[in-house]
Amino acid sequence: MTLDELNQLPEDQAAELLFQCNTSLRWVEQMTALRPFESAVQLLESSVQIWQALDMPDHLQAFEGHPKIGDIQSLKQKFAATKDWASGEQSGMSQADERLIERLAQANNEYQDRFGFIFIICATGKSADEMLDALEARMINPLPIELGVAAKEQEKITQLRLQKLIEQSPDACHRQT
Repeated sequence: MTLDELNQLPEDQAAELLFQCNTSLRWVEQMTALRPFESAVQLLESSVQIWQALDMPDHLQAFEGHPKIGDIQSLKQKFAATKDWASGEQSGMSQADERLIERLAQANNEYQDRFGFIFIICATGKSADEMLDALEARMINPLPIELGVAAKEQEKITQLRLQKLIEQSPDACHRQT
């Protein structure tokens, strides 16, 4: 899809596509209302501005749209429309051995018990070892700090998915925003 095609879609269809990039309903509503976007840069900058202005409930709602890192069952069940993107984003899991996957699953559960939401990381380009290291390092964060870190990771994921949506070269996990 091109940016022009996204701009020309009926509101409900555009919202459905944007929901695949970020499952915060307020983010989707505001992004849909801002159309038409003049450029990919404006689309991406608007996404960041809206995301950063949202509150914790909106962030938590977006986090709920993700499968747990490495949880194949969760990947299949949650948001079928985004499973191909999520699977590609978690491709670093394909090289992991069973012990590492089990450790990551255990750490994910500990993280969710501690913070009340799943571990969010822009996984594109990261190995399972790197994701586990990041998860373990973030476990010591106080909740307000970790919520901010997770929100920043969600922002990167959203940027990556928006670029994929409009057929741009995705590099959001590596961009500094």
